[in-house]
Order: sequence, then C-alpha cells, then structure tokens
Amino acid sequence: MNKENSEIFLHYPSSRDIVFVFGAGASHADGVPLQRHMLPKILAGGNNEIAGSEIGKKVIKFLYENFSFNIDKNKFPRIEAVFGFLDYFIQQNESLNRNYSYSDIVQIKEYLIKLIHYIVDLRTDKPSKYYHRFWESVKLRNNNISIITLNYDTLLEQSFDFLFKKFGYIDYCTHLMNYEKSEKLKDFNFWINPREPIQFKGEDYPSPIKIIKIHGSLNWKYCNCCNQLLLTPWDRKIDLNKGKLLGYTYPDLEEYEYRCPLDGTDFQTLIMPPSHIKFLNHPIISHLLSEAAREVRATKKIVFVGYSLSDADVHIKALFKKSIQPDVKVTVVNARLPENLRLKYSSLSNNIEFIEESFEEMVFDDALMQKLLTTQ
Repeated sequence: MNKENSEIFLHYPSSRDIVFVFGAGASHADGVPLQRHMLPKILAGGNNEIAGSEIGKKVIKFLYENFSFNIDKNKFPRIEAVFGFLDYFIQQNESLNRNYSYSDIVQIKEYLIKLIHYIVDLRTDKPSKYYHRFWESVKLRNNNISIITLNYDTLLEQSFDFLFKKFGYIDYCTHLMNYEKSEKLKDFNFWINPREPIQFKGEDYPSPIKIIKIHGSLNWKYCNCCNQLLLTPWDRKIDLNKGKLLGYTYPDLEEYEYRCPLDGTDFQTLIMPPSHIKFLNHPIISHLLSEAAREVRATKKIVFVGYSLSDADVHIKALFKKSIQPDVKVTVVNARLPENLRLKYSSLSNNIEFIEESFEEMVFDDALMQKLLTTQ
C-alpha cells in the first residue's frame, strides 16, 4: 500500500485500556493554584491587576459585603460556598438586596469566573515538564488511553505538541468552529478533526486521543448565539476592565477582542466554576459529560490523579458511580490520602487501589507508569 499523501480514517479500538482522570493536583505541580487558593489570590494576593481592575473591584466589594474572612489569619470562605450563594439567587431569579439585583448577581458570578480564568492563565505560558513526561510514557507504553480532566488550564494539550501528527491527534470530543474551512473563519487557526479522514505520510498510523475537558477550558470561546465553540490554542488572555476575551494578530502581536466570526456576538468564557449548585444543561458541557460516561463504560482501568472528589462535584461522583463496570480496576494516585478521601473513593468501587504519590513523582516513577499504563 502506498502511504504517501493518502487519506485515512483514524479508528478507536472498541474498548479503552485506561481512562486517566486528572484533577487540580496534577496541574498544581506546575504552579496552577488549587481551588482553595483562588479567593486568597483575589483578596490578598497582592496582584495589582486584579485589585485595580473594574472586574476585580466589583468582586472584592461584593465579597467584603457578604462574607466574613480574616486575611491576616489566612481565613477565607470556600469558593464553592461563594458560587453556591450566587447560584441560589440566580436559580431563584431573585435579587439579594437593593445593591445587588438579579442582573448584578449574574454579573458578579461572570466576573468571578473571569478572575479565576485570569489567575489560572498566569501559569500556562510556560511548558510543563511533568505533562511532557506523562506523554512520553504514553508514547512508549500504551496509546489506547483517554483523558478526562477537570482542569481549565491547557498544560496537558500544550505538552502534546511534540507528538502531533506522527504519533497522534487530540480529539476534544466536541465540534469546533475550527474544523470548518469557511471564508468567515479564514483568520483563525484551523484544527484537524481526527474523526474525519486525515492526510497521512509515513509507516506508523497516528492515534486519536480523547481529551475530555468536562469543566471547560481557558482556550475555548463559546458563542451563545450560534451555540458553537472556537478553539484558540495560544490565546487565553482576558481584559479585566472590559471583561473581554483577547487575541493577538501574528506576528506583530497586536491585541484584539474576540467576537464570533459568524454572527458578531461577544464570546463567553466556557469554564464551569466550583459550586454546590451545578447547571449541567449547557450544550457543550452536557455533551462532554455523556462522552465521558461512554469512555468510563468502555474502559478496563481508571486512574484518578490529583483529584479530591470534592463534595461540590456530585455530578462527577454520579457519572462514575453509574458508569464504572464491576470488573474495572480503579487506581487513585494522590499526594495525600487521608481516611476521608479513601472513603469517598471506596464508595465508587470495590476494586480499588491507592497510591500515595504526587503527579510529579508519578510521571518520573518508571515502574509505576509501566504499571498504570497496562491492564494487568
């Protein structure tokens, strides 16, 4: 068969060997803050861009007026409680008081999401040696994997660059505007759809690898008019005064505001904030949750890495509880494994193993990576 300049379909095996589930502990090795660090960084982090911005001022004022905390003693409310408080009024379509109408509450929530976007993005400009090492192990040992990640950052995908084309293609498991070769989208980065025929050269077939970001991503721009998603692989910046998502013209790097090229609507952030009240009917999020459930049902092993199985993530517990098959091996890798965390995971499966290592230790532990990437 002549494999020069041919088109091929990339097929997934009927079952998956391993599904990795990455929580905040995986990206924390690279300096991405955990959820409990978000409010301290907003209120006491000494970041002049946050404190001096229009968005930052409004969120900080709201927090001071509605929550008690002690900066000197590092005592802050849980961010899940803040979002849960906001979501209560949004769900009930109620105002808080004369200073915070229903529309003000909706705005404060969106502003807080944008501040989280900004804080997480501060660390994603630098490459991750830990995710790079993870992908090296996948390439060496087993590429029949999928990844479900609850992280907004893009370190996982950025570290895949050295494998692109020859080894494999990232499949975000949702339709992207970037797949369309239309005139209106000519100024944006096209993205290869691994579920359609691809151009192929060489001897070894590349593999599609699913990365399912069920809580959204910093480099996703969502249009709530045409209900489509634009992937901006290198553009994640946000203007904290206008609340606008920003891009760059290349190579001069002039900033511009992102708007949907199809209907001119301002793009929205697409990250699901931590909250005890979850709105799961977003078309993209709902689709990704269904895709994640199918992967869990089709796998032989699940490996949780750096994930605390938060009480605010009831939807995650429900997804795994109803989808894990009885014979599937579950492994939990975490830097700390207190009794309460072990009990949370033990409620998901009777076939479970705990490994007390951090993500950064895990990826440089060759024996452990060999074990995790096999189905034995």
